[in-house]
Amino acid sequence: MTVCFTTDRMLHFGDCDISGTAYYPAYMNMLNGVVEEFWAHIGWPWHEIIWKERWGTPTVHLSCDFSKPSFFGDRLTFRLTILKVGKSSVRLKHTIHCGEEHRWSVEQVLAASWLDSHTSMPWPEDVKAKLESLMTPEPPERRPVAAPQTQAPQTQG
Repeated sequence: MTVCFTTDRMLHFGDCDISGTAYYPAYMNMLNGVVEEFWAHIGWPWHEIIWKERWGTPTVHLSCDFSKPSFFGDRLTFRLTILKVGKSSVRLKHTIHCGEEHRWSVEQVLAASWLDSHTSMPWPEDVKAKLESLMTPEPPERRPVAAPQTQAPQTQG
């Protein structure tokens, strides 16, 4: 998979429960900050599209898998990959590591939405083109390689 955006986040005291372990609602807040930073990175900062253009990118699906706990003071690296761009949605894959150790992963679907009517909208053409340019290319279809055919010895009869 081609990672199109990477950023780090420090796990602060307020992100953890009393034992110093990351608290999952804080993870969701961090993830939202990463997505906001991604949109600014590709040229559509939320403060501009929300206030000036009146559209946004609400999350319509979120699936998380937590592999190992993270702790107060850990530096987490978020890697964002675009899996699919639709007419009015984008499917993202996030993998989160501490150093080389995988901590958690997320699949997220964002939808383009008019903020005044709270209805779906197609991506503006330039936004869709940018998202598609960053998308992971489809892997080539893999076909099993057949063993070479050997010719059976002929028998005389």
